[in-house]
Amino acid sequence: MKRICWIPVIALLLISTLCEAQQANKDQDVVWSREQTYWQAVEANNLKDYRELWRDDFLGWPFSSPNPARKANITDWITARTSKGERLKSYSLERLTVLVSGDMATTTYRAHSTWVSKDGAEQREVMRVLHTWRREPNGTWLIFSGMSAPVRAESK
Repeated sequence: MKRICWIPVIALLLISTLCEAQQANKDQDVVWSREQTYWQAVEANNLKDYRELWRDDFLGWPFSSPNPARKANITDWITARTSKGERLKSYSLERLTVLVSGDMATTTYRAHSTWVSKDGAEQREVMRVLHTWRREPNGTWLIFSGMSAPVRAESK
């Protein structure tokens, strides 16, 4: 009868688990950096770069829309503001959760922003944001779905 030495098997399983955890952490950081790119594009009013973050088959429900929206309408909330002479002065992102499962990832965070009107008046806002990202075959993460809502004073 052959005896199996379990030490190499256990070591291999531990190494495999560690590698998977390291990859998940790397993917979380990559997806989070895409969220930061999203807001950098909004701040720069760079609608081209902003649109490139979204899958063509995107479906979501932005806080500014009374109905679900597709990719064709994804910049409407930005142009509604910039057409009135407003611009994003500053923002900060409060990262809550980034969950990666295979080629899908979900981010949740609060976006604290300050918008300035053409007369210099500032408006501060806080939004709750949830995005679902999908890793494309070329490795790029794109937004597949999402929702956002303003944060009311009584809720954090």
